[in-house]
Amino acid sequence: MQASMSITIEEGYAPGCIGRVTQLHAEYYAGNHGFGVPFEAKVAQELAKFCLAFEPDRDGLWLVRDPVIQGSIAIDGSKASGGCAHLRWFITSDALRGQGIGRLLLARALAFADTKGYQSIQLWTFAGLDAARHLYEAHGFRLVEQNAGSTWGKVVEEQRFVRNVA
Repeated sequence: MQASMSITIEEGYAPGCIGRVTQLHAEYYAGNHGFGVPFEAKVAQELAKFCLAFEPDRDGLWLVRDPVIQGSIAIDGSKASGGCAHLRWFITSDALRGQGIGRLLLARALAFADTKGYQSIQLWTFAGLDAARHLYEAHGFRLVEQNAGSTWGKVVEEQRFVRNVA
């Protein structure tokens, strides 16, 4: 999919994507929310595990390039108990944020999930990411759980959003 003259959205693993997607997350969340090594290590470990176990009939991964990887999103169906897949690693670089690329990525991931027959999609985030929350809610996600937690190495108000298929 071509988003503009130099930006493309590619599907599937690409050499270096684990490191680059981890870097995008680590830099953004360290600079904006004070996350550190535990968060970066968690992203790297879980993304690497996802890529190793990737099954194209179950999972989806999309990367934004310009030509360097500038964003990502994934549908992880590996634990889709009850038909619920997990939306993960959704990010765009500072250079692309606010240009509609995130909306394109989210639409692509949700279309994939719908095609694969997932009955619902869940994602975990935390309070304070208002632009992301607006985007999630515009695509049918609803907040179903919120608790203080330290999943990402720092205490935040963790939130679980779910989008059910009508």
